[in-house]
Amino acid sequence: MELLPTHGGSIRLWARPTEIAGEPSLKVSDVLAREKAAGLHELAGYSEFSDRVAKVRRDLLRFLIDAAERGQSVVGYGAPGKGNTLLNHCGVRPDLLAYTVDRNPYKHGRFHAGHTDTDLAPERIDQDKPDYVLVLPWNLRDELTRQLSYVRDWGGRLVFPIPQIEVVNP
Repeated sequence: MELLPTHGGSIRLWARPTEIAGEPSLKVSDVLAREKAAGLHELAGYSEFSDRVAKVRRDLLRFLIDAAERGQSVVGYGAPGKGNTLLNHCGVRPDLLAYTVDRNPYKHGRFHAGHTDTDLAPERIDQDKPDYVLVLPWNLRDELTRQLSYVRDWGGRLVFPIPQIEVVNP
């Protein structure tokens, strides 16, 4: 077992059939203990997780609705699968998020499920100068804050939705 920082935290496992597996390694025992301490060996731990997910949804929608009511523009940066999952879970549509951009040209012209606007080239942000850029690969915070530092030139701000919504100056 190996703990990785990828995607905000991942676990890489190597498995063997039970008949030849032997005792769990210290790394496995450590992760099991951490899961237990986090309440993940009991149903209540998952209920608490569900509550945290619901709060992320409410907070993001509240932010997007408030921005729309103030006449402020919000665009998305990055098109990772987890970002698409977040947008769909929250029911975000083009009235709240004008479009998304991604550096990968393969993603340009593609649609987010449930979202009518396509992914565009990142240069669109500099062209439109939105008030907010919602960062969808939020686990790459440091890298993307540097990459999007030019957003501050017109007073734009970055929004990181997870683990809790945070609006920052790049």
